Amino acid sequence: MEATIEVRGLRKRFGATVAVDDLSFTVEPGQVTGFVGPNGAGKSTTMRMILGLDRPERGTALIGGRRYRELRSPLREIGAMLDASAIHPGRRARNHLLWMAHANGLPASRVDEVIDLVGLSSAARRPAGGYSLGMCQRLGIAAALLGDPPVLMLDEPVNGLDPEGIRWIRGLLRSLAAEGRAVLISSHLMSELEGSADHLLVIGRGRLVADTAVRELLSAASGDRVEVRTDERREAMAVLTDAGATVAVTEGDALVVSGLTAAAIVEILTGKGVAFRGIAEHRATLEEAYMDLTRDAVEFRALAGEAS
Repeated sequence: MEATIEVRGLRKRFGATVAVDDLSFTVEPGQVTGFVGPNGAGKSTTMRMILGLDRPERGTALIGGRRYRELRSPLREIGAMLDASAIHPGRRARNHLLWMAHANGLPASRVDEVIDLVGLSSAARRPAGGYSLGMCQRLGIAAALLGDPPVLMLDEPVNGLDPEGIRWIRGLLRSLAAEGRAVLISSHLMSELEGSADHLLVIGRGRLVADTAVRELLSAASGDRVEVRTDERREAMAVLTDAGATVAVTEGDALVVSGLTAAAIVEILTGKGVAFRGIAEHRATLEEAYMDLTRDAVEFRALAGEAS
């Protein structure tokens, strides 16, 4: 089976609300793809259509070239976590996974492997009702990995995890992608994907806003900006603005300067006797890049809506 998710022209309405509108994208093997957008953007509805839980009005969603209902052994072909709390609170975690394994023809030994992989060995025989949100997330990820599938799809997987847990899942996702799997992770917080996603699908109001490599997005967002650290911020702003630069104030003692090279900034500040402690090309965060990207898209969609 080819490790891909292919979405083509998906559309879904709930009453008068269009949740997903002519959405198309491909999740490629060997990389972590972030599926991002604000709450209500259509991410969860799209994932439900991929899994055959919601029926699209039109369009197709294929896993390795086939619809979910056509997969002969779904758990071996796609592992998914849409709602980590969807387990009876009185059921022990290990028994929950054993039931899934038995229903899908998987050996009991695989249950213990995934329990160990997600760090739940010491709590595997406890009822899930006593689990924290972070522990439920780990159990949901264990269930998604049970069939050792080539495709993984996780909805908000770091929700409820502590900092150690977030580091753990970032490393896990990258290692799974490195094995050649297609990994799709939804989130409404860009910071959750920092350091893990290779590619981004940005969705807003049910439509695709961007389909881009993270590296390219960060490069475009960083632009020609230079970060200047100085204790003489007011003086630095004045002389750099006079030289034709655009200067923005950030946290602490930092300024972000656009329109001048780092060498030109050094020359100007030195010539005017303005002391500085550091100058470096500005690298945008994923959050900044996302905001830059969606700001124009939201304005465009609002204008389009008014025109209609």
